[in-house]
This record gives sequence, C-alpha cells and structure tokens, in this order.
Amino acid sequence: MSGNVLHANATVTCPHGAPATVLPTQSGVMVGGQSASTTADLYTVTGCPFTVGNKPQPCTTIRWQGPSTRIRVRGVPVLLESSTGTGHSAEQAPQGNSTVSVVQQRVVGR
Repeated sequence: MSGNVLHANATVTCPHGAPATVLPTQSGVMVGGQSASTTADLYTVTGCPFTVGNKPQPCTTIRWQGPSTRIRVRGVPVLLESSTGTGHSAEQAPQGNSTVSVVQQRVVGR
C-alpha cells in the first residue's frame, strides 16, 4: 500500500480517542519540517478512558504494522498514513486500531 509518510507531529489517536505522542528515534530525515516516523519510534497514549467491566484497561502504546516496503531511514521502515497502528494496554492486550487524522501531504511512500 502507499500513503503519506508519518512525521513526529502527525495526529494519531488510540481507538478510544486519546492522543498519542511519538518519541522519534532519529532526527536526520525530515518530512514537512518534522522527523519522519519509523517502526522504531515509541508511540505513547495518555488519557485513554477504556475500561473492561470495572477494570481500567487504557491504551498505553501503539504498535504499527504495514510500514513502507521501499522507504527506510537508517535501515528502519518509515510509517505511512496507511500503516495500521494497534492500541495496547499496559498488559499488552490489543485494544483496536488507531486513527491517523492529520499528516503531511507532500511525501508519499510505498
């Protein structure tokens, strides 16, 4: 699949609407003035309201699948708008797919 390359300021939310922030692992390749996101980056979620019964099970991280098959930064695949991010709880239980709503529009990858 192809899609716009994600960057450090892309708007990503967990399946329950809480914002995710990224800690970039590289700063050498920029897209739209921001670090290009790779599969090595850590996406953390804060403020997720999800509970199961009476037990809070908030999303704490987002893990990605389906990165670019052609574009790499220092050997690590970049993330695309079409990549699938899955929210995970602190217990590593998958919670559903994240949403990417704002991303740069100039660089497209496969």
